[in-house]
Amino acid sequence: MAVHHRLVTEDRRLRGLASKLQRLALAALTAAWTFHLPAASHASDFSEPWKKVDRALVIDAYEYNSIDWQKLSGDKRIVGFINKASDGLAPPYSCSGEETAYKLCKALWKRHAVARELFHTRKVVAKALGLKWGAYHLARPGNPIEQADNFLDFAEPGPDDLMAIDIEENDPAKWMSLEDAELFVRRIFQRTGRYPILYTNGTTSRYIADNRYRYRLLSRLPLWYARYKPEIGIHFPKGNWQGYSLWQFSAQANCGIRRCPYRVAGTPNDIDVNVAPMDADGLRKIWPFGQLIETTDDFMLNVPLPIARDQGLKGESRIAYASVAYPVRLDLLAEAFRASWNNAVVATLPTVKAPASRYANGMAEYIASRLDQRAREIRKVELDTVSTASTELDSAGR
Repeated sequence: MAVHHRLVTEDRRLRGLASKLQRLALAALTAAWTFHLPAASHASDFSEPWKKVDRALVIDAYEYNSIDWQKLSGDKRIVGFINKASDGLAPPYSCSGEETAYKLCKALWKRHAVARELFHTRKVVAKALGLKWGAYHLARPGNPIEQADNFLDFAEPGPDDLMAIDIEENDPAKWMSLEDAELFVRRIFQRTGRYPILYTNGTTSRYIADNRYRYRLLSRLPLWYARYKPEIGIHFPKGNWQGYSLWQFSAQANCGIRRCPYRVAGTPNDIDVNVAPMDADGLRKIWPFGQLIETTDDFMLNVPLPIARDQGLKGESRIAYASVAYPVRLDLLAEAFRASWNNAVVATLPTVKAPASRYANGMAEYIASRLDQRAREIRKVELDTVSTASTELDSAGR
């Protein structure tokens, strides 16, 4: 009996020691795991990063911004200079028509030629001062392929020159549509082997991020983010963008005589200033970007194909994989529903055929309208929620 009691006591002691060791080990693992957790990506660069002296700056300008290059080059935080290149489609070189139209045509071409001459002069000066160079295209409505060609012919980008597409707003009546912008980007890649970065505002970038399955290229371009607020953390679009490549934080919108987020020597108040989430050396290393960013969405890229049982039993079969497409686009899904509804139901039941103008979205819209109609008819009648056609009214409705 004494031996049994001693064994039980020893067993309890060992169990207690093991439990204590497990708790200590778990605590150690938890501490180690917590210690190695990465901080939120670019979290510190969402709040006035230009106030950090180690953050690199980039200037972007258009032809009417005056530049004192000697004064500008004194700011050692400025790493790059991005200049406006083309604007929509190139004006016609050959002019005709009545006198007023002819003179306007000639004036547009002269302005285009002067802007191009100034662009390449600035390019030579900036590079001579050791600045990285870039060019952006102001995207307008019109043929996106011709606009891409116009941009490349205007800017003549070298292998180390940044390229950017500027989409001011998500308004196809005033600016290039997002669908056309994807064609523009593809054309740039076809001719250069590199991708441009995307300049746009918060509203448009959020729309692209939310619809990244539809805009597979735009949503993966490095983001040049335009927002003139000191804090952008709660407004940043996310999606594939866990951070910005450049943030345009200062412009004429928030820079005046009395107050300005950052003043660049040798430039007027309306100059655009951008900050990078890295120091000068880091920005020089990744300039001119040119590659797509990684997608953040986790989905299966491929699935194994089935193999015959007898082959599997032999143990010599090799597993093959089939590719899986991206998640279904909502617009294509709606189109598929509409087509299947029209073919499978409307064609066989002409009595319930809906006018195309009334039920533009097919089955879903038709069913919704029918439910609304029946709800008005049986507003005061309680239906059995379990059994269908449980009342005369419901049976008649069917």
